Formats: sequence, C-alpha cells, structure tokens
Amino acid sequence: MCGEARGTFWEAYVSFLSLRRVSILRGMSSSSPKKQATGRQIGTFVLALVLALCGGGALMAGIALPFVMTMGTTANAVTGIFDDVPEDLGFTEPSEQTVLLAKDGSVLARFYIENRINVRSDQISQHMKNAVVAIEDRRFYEHHGIDVQGTVSALVSNLTSGGLSGGSSITQQYVKNALLEEGRIADDNEKIKRATEQTIARKINEARYAIAVEKTMTKDEILTGYLNLAQFGPSQYGVETAAQRYFSKSAKDLTVVEAATMAGITQNPAQWDPVRHPEANTERRNVVLGEMYRSGFITEAEMKEAQATPIESYMHVSEQAAGCGSAGISAYFCEYVVKDLLNDKALGATRAERTRQLYRGGKVIRTTLDSARQQHAYDSVVTHQPVDDASGIDAALVSVEPGSGHIVSMVQNTRFGVPNETDTRMTQVNVTAPQDMGGGAGFQSGSTFKIFTLVEWLDSGRSAYDVVDSSEGLLPQSSFQASCTNLAGEPWPVGNLGQSNRPRTVLEGTRMSTNGTFAHMAQKLDLCQIANKAQAMGVERGDHEPFDIVPPMILGTNNVTPLSMATAGATLANDGIRCDPMSYTSIEEHDGTVISERKPQCQQAISKETARKTNAVLQHVVERGATGEKAALRGRPAAGKTGTSDKDWHAWFMGYTPQLATVTWQGHMEGNISMFDSVIKGEYHSEVYGGLYPAMMFSDYMNAALAGQPAVPFPQPTTPMRRPAPATQAPVTPSPSPTPAPAPAQPAPGEPGAVPPEAVHEGESNEEYEEVEIVEE
Repeated sequence: MCGEARGTFWEAYVSFLSLRRVSILRGMSSSSPKKQATGRQIGTFVLALVLALCGGGALMAGIALPFVMTMGTTANAVTGIFDDVPEDLGFTEPSEQTVLLAKDGSVLARFYIENRINVRSDQISQHMKNAVVAIEDRRFYEHHGIDVQGTVSALVSNLTSGGLSGGSSITQQYVKNALLEEGRIADDNEKIKRATEQTIARKINEARYAIAVEKTMTKDEILTGYLNLAQFGPSQYGVETAAQRYFSKSAKDLTVVEAATMAGITQNPAQWDPVRHPEANTERRNVVLGEMYRSGFITEAEMKEAQATPIESYMHVSEQAAGCGSAGISAYFCEYVVKDLLNDKALGATRAERTRQLYRGGKVIRTTLDSARQQHAYDSVVTHQPVDDASGIDAALVSVEPGSGHIVSMVQNTRFGVPNETDTRMTQVNVTAPQDMGGGAGFQSGSTFKIFTLVEWLDSGRSAYDVVDSSEGLLPQSSFQASCTNLAGEPWPVGNLGQSNRPRTVLEGTRMSTNGTFAHMAQKLDLCQIANKAQAMGVERGDHEPFDIVPPMILGTNNVTPLSMATAGATLANDGIRCDPMSYTSIEEHDGTVISERKPQCQQAISKETARKTNAVLQHVVERGATGEKAALRGRPAAGKTGTSDKDWHAWFMGYTPQLATVTWQGHMEGNISMFDSVIKGEYHSEVYGGLYPAMMFSDYMNAALAGQPAVPFPQPTTPMRRPAPATQAPVTPSPSPTPAPAPAQPAPGEPGAVPPEAVHEGESNEEYEEVEIVEE
C-alpha cells in the first residue's frame, strides 16, 4: 500500500500542476469566495491524503510540505475535478430488517442480511449525535464536507507514529458507507471493491461526493444518514438496532454513558464490541466522554460520573437472531409464512426481488398467528406426546378460523433445525403443510375422510337416518361407480374388526365409524364426486397430485395434509364456504404505509344446507360412548371425526366449533410406521387411534383457545333431520338366508386393502345408539 501511495504521490503532484494550468484556461481565478474556500480545502486534502495513505517518511514530508503550505494560491486548480458531481446523488435507501409480527404485535422473527432499523432524526438521542460528532468529527458543523484540519492532523500523526489514521469527516464516512451499501444491495462486487479499496482515487471520489452531499443535505440529515448506516458491532448496523441489542431500548432513549459506549465502537466494531470486550470498550467509552467534555457537550462532573460507571450496570443485552430458527415454537409457522411471502407478487415482481425485499426491504409482515392460542396448541400437543418421548412418535396441531382462513395455530412436537446425529428430534419439515410450503407428502387420514362420503350422501338428498347394509366382506370393484376413471382390480376386503354386521343408520355408522356402513354408502354414490367434494372443501395431497380414485379412498388412503383437513373443517363450520388458508394479513413499510392488504379468499364449496346437516351428524361423534368422546368440549357444542389409518400408521382428530376448526395428528413423519404396541409417556398401548391422544389434544387446546368466548350453537338445517316414523322408514333387505353367511376372512396385518375401523371404547356397546335422533330446536 505504502509503495503504491509513494508512486501515486508523484502522479498526484503532476496532476496538481496540470490542474493549475487547466484552472487558468477555465478562468477559475474569478471564482466566488465560497468556491475558493472549498478549493483550498480540496487542494490541501489531495496532497495531505497522499501522505496519510503512505504513512510517513521525512523525505516525503519534506517534498510535500511546501505544496501544502502554498495550497492557498493554487487550490482552485483542483476544484475542476469536482465540477461533474451530480447535484442529487440519490443514494439507495439502506437495507433494513424485515419483521414478522404475531396478531398481537409481538415479534415472531426478523430477517436481514444487515441487521438494521432505519430511524428519523427525532428518534435518535441528542446524546448519541453529540457523542459521534465529538469522537469522529469535531468540526462537523463548520466544514463543507472535508475536514482539512482533521486530514492534516491525521497526516502528522501518520508521519510521527508510522500508523495509519483516517481523518475522514462524518460526511465522507457517510458517503463511503452509502456507496458500500449500494454495492451490497445490488450484489455488485465491483461496486463494493471501489467503495472499500485503499486508493487515492477512492478518497478523492469520496471527497467529491461529500461536497455534493453538503450542497443537498442538511447537517442533521447527513448525521442521521451516517448513524443509520454505521456499523456498531458484529452484525449490528445502525444506531437503533445497536441500542436495542446492547441496552434493550430505543435510540431515542440513550443516556450519555450509553451513547458514548456506542459511539466508541464504529472505528473498530470487533475490537470495541461491548459484549465480547467490555474492558476494551470501557477504555474507549471514556475517551469518547473526554471528547464530549472538550467539545462542550457535557460538563466535567457529567464526564467523571459517566467514566466511573461500570459497564455491566447498564448493559441489558437482547439477542436478535435472524430467521425462523429464532421463532421458538412458532418456527414452523414462520417458515410457512416465508414460503407464502416468496410466492406473493405484492412483495416483488420476481422471486429474486421478493427475496431481496424480505432480507433487505425493511418490511413489516402482520401474520395471523394468535400467540396465546399458539402456546395453548403447543402445550396440548407435548402434554400428550412429549418432544423427547422414548416412543419417537411425532404429533402436530393446526387451527384455522372459519370465515377468514386465518391460521391461528401451527405446532408440532419437534425442534426446528437441520437434522443431526445428536438430536433426532430436530427437523425443518412442517408436518402440517404441503411440500411446496415446507412440509411433506401428507399422511393417510383414515376415517376422518369418511366426512366427505357423508357430505356427498347428504348433498344427494339422502338422509342421515337411511338404514344401510354395514356388513364386512369382499366388495367387487364393479360394485362402485367412478365417472372420472375406470375401476379395475381385485375385490376390496372391508372389515369391521369387532363391530357387528347388522344394518344401521348413517348416523349410527358415523358415530361409531363403522367401515362397512361407509363402504356400502359409497356403493350408492360416485367416488369421483366424493373426491370432488373433498377437494372443493380444501383437502389436498401434500404433493398436490390428484387423489387416487379407488374404493379404499373413502377410508382415507390418500396422503393429505393436516392443514387442508382443518380447512375442510372450517368450511363445514362456515356454512359450506371455504376460505383458503392465510398466514398473513398485510405487508407494510416500517413507517406503517400499507403495501398490500390481503383479504380472505372464500367461495361456496358445498351448500349451506348440506354443511348444516353434516354438522348435525358430526356433533354426535363427540358424545359419550362414541369414537370421539374424549374430544368433547366443556360447555359448548363441537363436531368432529376421528381417524386411524391402516395398522395404526397415523391417528387423527378433525373437529370444530362455529368459531374455530382444528386438526390434530399423531404418527411418524417418515411415513407409514405402525404404532401398535407403543409405550407413550411410559404407558403401554396395544393400539394408538384417533379417539385417544389426538382427541385429547383437540379437547385441551379448544377448551383453552375458546375460554372466555360465548358458546355458539351450530345453525340448524332448514329441513328438519328427524328420524322417519317406522311406517315410512325404508325397509331393510333381509339376508338371503336366515343365518347370515360367514364373513370373508379379514386380511392379516400388512395385506393390501386391510383398513381397520375406529377402535371401540372398552365397556361400550355398538348396539346402544339405535334410538338416538337429531332433534331440531
């Protein structure tokens, strides 16, 4: 560097003489007094700069000093270099952190490449401004962009000590930081290099820009710009972020000693970091306080009091980690929001621009997450399926608001992060969401999918009191209808696993989740229409592929996501109107300006009457003696459906009230792994099914989430759903033989097509529900 600077000295000298000749030709000797003064500053700066960069040497000093001393008569020559500086530099707005807020305004996560919060002048303590001026540029309010005295002082210091001090004014530092920031924002390495290279050309360019800045900005604007750009420690950019980091307060509230602590950092952010090097920072802080006293900003008594203050007495460090990893139990929801944002053109025309806005744009994202309900959700899940339980079973809960689609809770019993050998409970996969939103392929939903056969049954004009053959057996593919595909293959073996083969009403079959009932219902319907109903209500596979249209699908053999099932529950709760899931409501600038406000995207998926009839039936699932009795809520009506997939791979409960729809899931995120013979929380379970832990998770969460809210009844259907009188009830076709034929052998575990019914509670009879009816108010 020094060799380069020495060589460049002679270039600067020759250029200086040439510029004098140019100035005569241009007639610059008749310039205004102000321009002459600026010219003298520039001329002195140019030659002093050469030696400041070089760092010393008596010979160089002897050569240069005469030119420095006579600069007043020749300085105007240099000003020609500065004539082409634009009046309005138009620096790019500095990068700023984007923040995700919960519904109550609390911070979920921050996103940044440079951790910065831009603030106005009136949001910065005067003590902070004074401290920076005192230590960085005492003549800031006197010069016109270049502090000649400071530059010469730096030169003398370099000549005598052999060191390298800067001497740059605050305006020059502002220019340097602004140009560097422009390069970073543009991801332009060449711009970054030009803004940081140790060359005379760069210093002269900064001086040119500094003079232009002083013509277009006030001193306070320049100082505010500098304080927003400067680095105040590792990953701490700008005065507001640093104040929050070190003192857990805003920059406008900084005291004298706090301001001095921060002002001392900027020249060497690593060495004077008050967190890692408190002793070094204390020494530096005291230097700043001394300069504040000499500059007249504080009294001697104030200086001494501040210098005697232990740094640990006022440091209140706040961690400000970036990204969703800092969101705690809301990390998976946070990742979902990020995926959602990067698909939203309101944030930018291209994905690259949207990414830039997320990490540099300083946006405020107001999400739909309810912090209190989120905590209730997490507590309900880990209470019944702890994170580090020896069973290794995963569990999750997602909750959606009917009428808006707002996702209010989204949790799972894993730790967010990259999986590793030392922590098998760590993952970044959101088990409630589809693949393109950070999730997986979904899971077999078991009997929760029976809801859509029920919906199609009622929508076709049939009744919940229709009596249906509910026997188990081999059902030929040809006995089913599918208008959108051709069915072929082996007969489908349907088993009731312990429940009787007698005919029963649709209502009773739903209450006890009898497989045979729904298999024979499906024979009277179109499988494609059942699938269409599910899709219309929001259900989707995790990979967004079409459903496999086969008879077993009515018992939940397609892999679907918990979020989409919660959307379907919210559709039923909302009179058949489906609202797409929504993770945030608005994108704003930090000053509150709204860029984009999202409205619920809703449409009628099924008729109001069908939804209300379905709700009337599903309310009986949570009654005593039914499969979902453990999901019953205290003092308020609820509806829902249990679900357990083949071989207890996955257990579900999907339930809702008019105010909230929630799905709970339990299983293994890796795929279809049986939960037979599981030990959960030290308790052995031969089976794990939807009516057990998922139902209890639902109940615990909903009771807490709806506490204090009115118990809202479900609206009744327009057409009463009363049990027909015996005389008008459709006759049941008797068996061909007075003695029922033996049922085909149930497939052994592992055989294709074996789908168990819901587990029946011990001590409860499946025969007890024949007289229950839906009563209209």
